[in-house]
Amino acid sequence: MFRFAEPQYLYGLLLLPVCLLLLVWTEMQVRKRLRRFGDPALLIPLTPGLSRTRERVKYAFMLVAIGLTMVMLARPQYGTHVDTTTRRGIEVVIALDVSNSMLATDVSPNRLERAKLLVSRLVDKMKDDKVGLNVFAGEAFIQLPITNDYVSAKMFLDGISPSMITSQGTDLAGAIALASKSFTQTEGVGKAIVVITDGENHEGGAEEAAAEAAKNGRAVYVLGIGSPEGAPIPTRDGYMQDRNGETVVTKLNEDMCRQVAAAGKGTYIHVDNSSVAQDKLQAALSGLSQKEMSTPVYSEYDEQFQAVALLLFLVLVAELFVSACENPFFKKFKLFRR
Repeated sequence: MFRFAEPQYLYGLLLLPVCLLLLVWTEMQVRKRLRRFGDPALLIPLTPGLSRTRERVKYAFMLVAIGLTMVMLARPQYGTHVDTTTRRGIEVVIALDVSNSMLATDVSPNRLERAKLLVSRLVDKMKDDKVGLNVFAGEAFIQLPITNDYVSAKMFLDGISPSMITSQGTDLAGAIALASKSFTQTEGVGKAIVVITDGENHEGGAEEAAAEAAKNGRAVYVLGIGSPEGAPIPTRDGYMQDRNGETVVTKLNEDMCRQVAAAGKGTYIHVDNSSVAQDKLQAALSGLSQKEMSTPVYSEYDEQFQAVALLLFLVLVAELFVSACENPFFKKFKLFRR
């Protein structure tokens, strides 16, 4: 297993696009200043030893060096020894609605962000359980396969947004069917599907899918988020409108949510701005049967930064041999000019 011991240094890679933009801006300024003196095509022959290509190559080497430095500081490691630990817990697959209606603000700050906060707190309270994360709108996709890596679960959770799925709608049946297939093959362990949705644009078949999941030992819990009164859907240009120019109001479909939860032999829980839904979901999941599960864990890791350091050294040496001015020794090779 590969990992970074100090992954926070990888944020330094964000410097690379900034440096690239700085290079573009600098070249634009240079061209602007050259035009003050005359036609650049006439000025270039006056400095035959200079080469913009060499400067770009040197800059590229420096960008690569910065990237390699950040990777080296993050301490890449590779697992070499595997131990098996025994955990006692349940398996939970969360199906999160990411349709545009989840941007409504009838709960704070909006439905989607409130749902993500609920899932984040749920993961924080897990110890020996396994969690999977799926997203759905007009289609359903696996965002994170079921795992006990809670750090990765929260990282994938942060990146969820409606832009992930172009096909809009709420294919609840497809989401439940996909979630039902996302569990491990372990027998005897409690397995739960937690669907978080506002129930908008229900396409049918959800009750049948929930009943099939319950038949296979997967209880379906539906968390309805939003308000029955509804709220408009914000967009960049105001609020979403229909073909007649009327503002679209998205409302929580509680009746459908209750029916799906009943078919899945689970519970319907209404999510608002309080922590009541969090407590109810935690209590419901704690009632599921737990079973000891064996999980492979890497206990020893070998440092791999040496290889990155060697590559960094070679890049810096290469950058050192590339000068902005033409070297008489290498003049005959014509590497940077036609």
